[in-house]
Amino acid sequence: KVEFPRGSVIQRTTMELPRDELERMIFFEDARKRAEMDHEENPEDAQVLTRWGGAMLELAHFKQGDDAVEMIELAISKFQAALKIEPRKHDALWCLGNALTSQGFLFQEAEKACSYFDEAKNCFQRALNEEPANEIYRKALEMTDKAPGLHAELQRQLSEQQQSHHDASKTASAKNVLHSEKSVGGDFWYEFGGWLCFMGVALSWTLMLTRQRAF
Repeated sequence: KVEFPRGSVIQRTTMELPRDELERMIFFEDARKRAEMDHEENPEDAQVLTRWGGAMLELAHFKQGDDAVEMIELAISKFQAALKIEPRKHDALWCLGNALTSQGFLFQEAEKACSYFDEAKNCFQRALNEEPANEIYRKALEMTDKAPGLHAELQRQLSEQQQSHHDASKTASAKNVLHSEKSVGGDFWYEFGGWLCFMGVALSWTLMLTRQRAF
């Protein structure tokens, strides 16, 4: 069994990761460290900053709550730094759009989430303007148009599950409560996993970028 330092992004406390996911997490943690070292040697390299942010965005997939938000915000700062150096760098724009879309889904409030989706759409459009034939950028733009509806559906289902859990806990016996918690919990994580699959699309695009262009 591999041991990692307490507090490391590699450490997962909520569940045991499948081997392929663990290997993926180790890969991007290593990529993050290498990009950070490369940045120290050449702080004006926009591609290094894009790689660094891409690795952080992938690692955010393995975090939860405030930790996920913080990691995505760090990734955004790297993409923004890359764009300050090369304002028309289409892959950095695309990665920034992915990060903003992912961040939007972490907020419950529709208005706040949609503000991130709008920023992401602008990034994807700018990336597509630089490379009009790029189907990945075009698909990203299309998915961002669907993001508000997916966010609303996610929040509706989470609210229903939470209400169901609350009602069951007030009326059921101790035995029935235990059974209900297991049932509701399973449904909740099934629906929540659907959202993670959507978020994973953006993260998978970043995976492809970092492997094809940076490594």
